[in-house]
Amino acid sequence: MSTLELEKERAIWRDYLELCKPNVVLVMIVTSAIGMFMAVPGMVPLDILILGNLGIALCASSAATINHLVDRRIDLKMARTLNRPVATGRVGSTQAVTFSAVLGIVGMGILLNYINALTAWLTMASLLGYAVVYTLYLKRATPQNIVIGGLAGAAPPLLGWTAVTNDVHGYGLLLVLIVFIWTPPHFWALALHRKDEYAKADVPMLPVTHGEKYTKLHIVLYTLLLIIVTTLPYLTGMSGWLYLLGALVLGGGFLYWAILLMVSDKPNLGMATFKYSIVYLLALFAIMLVDHYWVIPPIFNIAN
Repeated sequence: MSTLELEKERAIWRDYLELCKPNVVLVMIVTSAIGMFMAVPGMVPLDILILGNLGIALCASSAATINHLVDRRIDLKMARTLNRPVATGRVGSTQAVTFSAVLGIVGMGILLNYINALTAWLTMASLLGYAVVYTLYLKRATPQNIVIGGLAGAAPPLLGWTAVTNDVHGYGLLLVLIVFIWTPPHFWALALHRKDEYAKADVPMLPVTHGEKYTKLHIVLYTLLLIIVTTLPYLTGMSGWLYLLGALVLGGGFLYWAILLMVSDKPNLGMATFKYSIVYLLALFAIMLVDHYWVIPPIFNIAN
């Protein structure tokens, strides 16, 4: 075998980075950081901001690596995943397990030693929820997999909150609820775009088991529910009118894409809706953060 062929087969750092699903983890860390900032009136202590998010990111990367390992046979049947490191054999199963274990142990060590035990164990619970409950069982068992399993992916804002306060607060749980309700329409839009691949891999995603019309209707319904849920931070006093305005505008945009997806048969609308959903979540939390720190007088002063 030539040197070039050996180099191609040897796992390089990019393969291990891919195992971590960096794009997914980045979104998680953004929501975790937002949870930290929303938990305090001022600046988050720098050590908690850095070490807390580092520990959460390492644990999330550990769970993502297990996902690569468990799904290696499914990945070979889907165009977007067939070149993944474990599926192609560039990273062996033993290497993947070892890498995941190291990431998880280091991440938990950081959280236990430098943050607090509550955050560490909640992070462990969400890790097991994604890597074991969702990946090993729910994904292959029910078309409601992403609804039930979405709770694990919705945990980061609460983890950020507890990292700062060492307490589970209702506002932190409200952030979790927003991500939890956002997850099904976000993922089902992608599942519509990849329906044939999921069918080929025998994964019971909603478009495969119940059809496209049923899935599109549920995307609209969940989007409407999401708009309602995202008004709760304003109604509970967590956020102000700037956030409410942003939430309604962004929610209207999401509903536009959801309805367009339902009434039109144009190709790639599923992917377009999926991409908007990512922008939606990041923008929603960004506006929440601006509202949190920018003291704006009320539109109507009832006291006067």
